[in-house]
Amino acid sequence: MKKLIVSPSPHLLSGNSTSNIMFDMIVALFPALLVGIYVFGPRALIVTCVCVATCMLSEFLIRKLMRRSNTISDFSAIVTGILLAFNLPPQIPLWVAVIGSVFAIVVVKQLFGGIGQNFANPAIAARIFLVVSFGTYMTSWTEPFAYRYGLDATASATPLTDLANTKTLDLLLGNTSGCIGEISALALLIGGIYLVIRRVINPLVPFTFIGTVFVFTWVLGEDPVKQILAGGLMLGAIFMATDYSTTPATLKGKIIFAFGCGVITTLIRVFGSYPEGVSFAILLMNLITPLIDRITATKPVGTGGTNRV
Repeated sequence: MKKLIVSPSPHLLSGNSTSNIMFDMIVALFPALLVGIYVFGPRALIVTCVCVATCMLSEFLIRKLMRRSNTISDFSAIVTGILLAFNLPPQIPLWVAVIGSVFAIVVVKQLFGGIGQNFANPAIAARIFLVVSFGTYMTSWTEPFAYRYGLDATASATPLTDLANTKTLDLLLGNTSGCIGEISALALLIGGIYLVIRRVINPLVPFTFIGTVFVFTWVLGEDPVKQILAGGLMLGAIFMATDYSTTPATLKGKIIFAFGCGVITTLIRVFGSYPEGVSFAILLMNLITPLIDRITATKPVGTGGTNRV
């Protein structure tokens, strides 16, 4: 986006569109998808395709049912499908992936009015729904490259549950177990750099989120480098905490949002019984986004600090 300033008028109209932004998101997610397929095999691609196809079909059908203009051409359903797949283990039953995709599009997105009006990131909300509803399937992990040896799935701890014995280089390149799209911090960073260059996201948001986790985990005696490379932190900070619809509108609000995500993620990871806290942190901050917007709203000049119609 060439320029986006949230302020009283006059405003500068940008030539960017939702479809252009979503297409850039798809391109940025591609490196992480390639790593996921390389590490987990064809199953990772199948899960991703099922999520994308279900999201697109769900959006088409629910818009038809509600007698509203169809929006599948804006690519947002595709992005939701990829992000949801990235938050799933590669051996997840496909019917569970279908349920999560329908929940993301129908319940979280379209029942609240569609893109721009949903209260939470659909992929994040769907992941948490699946964790609560199908916990066993959502915590069954696959060893890297198990498909090469004819193994369907092997019980394996994720890096966050065995951080001391996980090599930093493996976390960077993706030679670990975990969800399809979160294993390679390097691939996600490449996608993030692309989005910054394309001016789709503001780099202060992921920097604040990741930096907060780094500082607070270091203060609490954890390994800060491994903490920011492991789990879904890079995926959440770069691709979900920067969502236009569910995050604050002003730059000050975005920084507060990202800082809150970082604090909550750290607290859950260090003191909670659940090893990963990124999804819960983003969802909780999504819920208070309207409050952050109200606190950080800009005031028109000459109104004495109050908005007048």
